[in-house]
Amino acid sequence: MSENRRELEASIHVELSKGGTYGDYLRLDDLLAAQRPVTDVHDEMLFIIQHHTSELWIKLLLHELDRAVMLVREDRLVETFKIFARVAHIQRMLFEQWAVLETMTPSEYSQFRDALGRASGFQSYQYRALEFALGNKDAATLKPHVHDERIHGELLRRLATPSLYDEFLRWLARRGYAIPQDRLERDFTQPYQASAAVTEVFRTIYNEPDRHYAAYEMCEKLVDIEHRFQLWRFRHMTTVKRIIGFAPGTGGSSGVSFLKKALDLTFFPEVWDVRTHIVGKPQG
Repeated sequence: MSENRRELEASIHVELSKGGTYGDYLRLDDLLAAQRPVTDVHDEMLFIIQHHTSELWIKLLLHELDRAVMLVREDRLVETFKIFARVAHIQRMLFEQWAVLETMTPSEYSQFRDALGRASGFQSYQYRALEFALGNKDAATLKPHVHDERIHGELLRRLATPSLYDEFLRWLARRGYAIPQDRLERDFTQPYQASAAVTEVFRTIYNEPDRHYAAYEMCEKLVDIEHRFQLWRFRHMTTVKRIIGFAPGTGGSSGVSFLKKALDLTFFPEVWDVRTHIVGKPQG
């Protein structure tokens, strides 16, 4: 009978005292030392890792979306489609990992919740940067970060920077589509307001997708991103409801009812509005 083991190949590096290892490259000592529960409650480790991994995925989302914005600005729209394929998988990972946190019961969470103090996911500056990149601009959401000059400054920069959607509208305008000037040059710190004229542009695109294929495909990529983002928001809300019911959030919000209001926010309004005009048009 053969032994149930695999022989190491002679070429495998096993003398690693001089560094250059897997752990060195990934700085695993720093990464794995960052999970520091403040109580002895078993489930606090789950809570911390859930949020650490979320922040890492959001960091990658920002990395990819910043690249996409740059490509659109440089008239390299088609190159963004590969990026959006990756974004889709990152969003799926963020959505699916709620399932792990949902294994924690209210009784288990209550054992360490007080240790969180005023800490809340609403204070995530990476999440705020992500919403700004996608177009949900709201200067009031910067208030939790005023005390940190570096973070506050970076978020102020992102608040004033055209979003992915803004850059797409500019791309359309450069190609002769009738995007109103007040949608191209505006105060980008303010929330985007839907325009009937922009909806009309998208109706032209959707009526003849083969003729406007790059723009048409981009519209669908944006719908994909927002669809998955809304699913993530909904899963977040229902996970919170499952664990704390309708109790207030640790950050001072009303909890579930505050999260529910986010479902009414939209990043790319006209790419949703145009669907009514396409499906609802009279058939000849």
